[in-house]
Amino acid sequence: MADIEPIALPAGARVDRVTFDRRELDRILDLYGRMVALGEWRDYAIDFTRDKAVFSIFRRATEVPIYRIEKDPRLARKQGAYTVVSQTGLILKRGHELARVIAVLEKPLRAVN
Repeated sequence: MADIEPIALPAGARVDRVTFDRRELDRILDLYGRMVALGEWRDYAIDFTRDKAVFSIFRRATEVPIYRIEKDPRLARKQGAYTVVSQTGLILKRGHELARVIAVLEKPLRAVN
């Protein structure tokens, strides 16, 4: 994984793109690391645009993403800024709290004999 270097902005500067803050990124990468350890996921990409930030999750690097975790501040007061979208475009979960939204991607616990 590549190191993420913060960009220093002068006080009062306008940000031209939406990003995940450190707390959000830590929570997403924690889930990502656990799923990599289980062998479910193998690669990711992060995109920051004017409208939203997107964390794409891949099973293989050469495929389309199996899930996208999106942050869209324009929806913050309505359905919530966070969304998990499947490979087919189906919205799996949307909400105001990132932890609750990405919980839909957690693997259920299995009984061990």
